[in-house]
Amino acid sequence: MRLYIKQKVFSWRDRFYVKDEHGNDRYYAEGEVFSWGKKLHVFDLSGREVAFIEQKLWTWLPKYQIYRNGMPVAFIRKEFSFLHPRYTMEGTDWSIDGSFWEHDYAIYAAGQEIATVQKEWFTWGDSYVLDVLDGWDEVLALAVVFTIDCVAAAQSAAAT
Repeated sequence: MRLYIKQKVFSWRDRFYVKDEHGNDRYYAEGEVFSWGKKLHVFDLSGREVAFIEQKLWTWLPKYQIYRNGMPVAFIRKEFSFLHPRYTMEGTDWSIDGSFWEHDYAIYAAGQEIATVQKEWFTWGDSYVLDVLDGWDEVLALAVVFTIDCVAAAQSAAAT
């Protein structure tokens, strides 16, 4: 399944829209405006929350927890590194590897590549292409993309 993720640029809160390869709407995500730490809700087209991403506060490096149906399913933590960003994923057998500076990375399950992410450059707002192999959890893969985007956006804002 190929998903196209597009961030709405002029918005008080983070907003993303997700379409499939045929241009049909699939999901949307909205951040909370006044909250301690970053919080992002992912909804299906019926308005049902399919994932919730919450930044964990009081940690030295960024750490986010992903929830499904109110239950925690994974932690994503940015690791300390000098040369290029690295992320670890706990709670699943998934791992993340690639070039995070270039927003070109892959998600693996037990060593098998199950999803790839590529940023589309020269677009208004952040845009990504997420390819998920059939049979794998596209919502969790989408939550991984949103989480890494949250970390990158926070670091970009802190650098300015």
